[in-house]
Amino acid sequence: MSRPRAALPTMLLASCLLVVMGTATAAESDPLPVPKTGSRADAVRLYNDGVALLLARNFGDAQQKFEAALALHERLAEAHNNLAFALRMQGRQNFASSLEHYNRAIELKPDLAQAYMYRGVLFIQQGDKVRAHRDLERLRRLDARLAADLEHVIEGTDEGQGRGGVAAQYD
Repeated sequence: MSRPRAALPTMLLASCLLVVMGTATAAESDPLPVPKTGSRADAVRLYNDGVALLLARNFGDAQQKFEAALALHERLAEAHNNLAFALRMQGRQNFASSLEHYNRAIELKPDLAQAYMYRGVLFIQQGDKVRAHRDLERLRRLDARLAADLEHVIEGTDEGQGRGGVAAQYD
């Protein structure tokens, strides 16, 4: 099955960034397959552009792409999740809005493990271990690896908080 030509540059860029960054692919950083037509197709193209920007740690521009994608297709859970992440990475002033988007992502796709992981980190950043533990319990049923990562963040035992540890990836 061939992909539309417009999606190829975005998908190639995102794939290259994954290799260059040495990051294991995860659902939130994978480009989505682009439907052939319709507003969802346009939204997914914008989403994929946002993913490439997110991987490049260009959070402000990624935010704009995810917002544009959601303007076309509000029910794109992955876009809510990544918008929440981009907002959170831009500072505490965005935490309330970030939480709204994590909540919406989970409402739309209750098995989106990454949304529980990132929302759990947000709760820790807000000093709310009770809600972080609730997300950890749900995450244990969805993705054991992400659950272990969140547990390290909650316990503050991430030994690699410098460049390569869990906190570096999620803070």
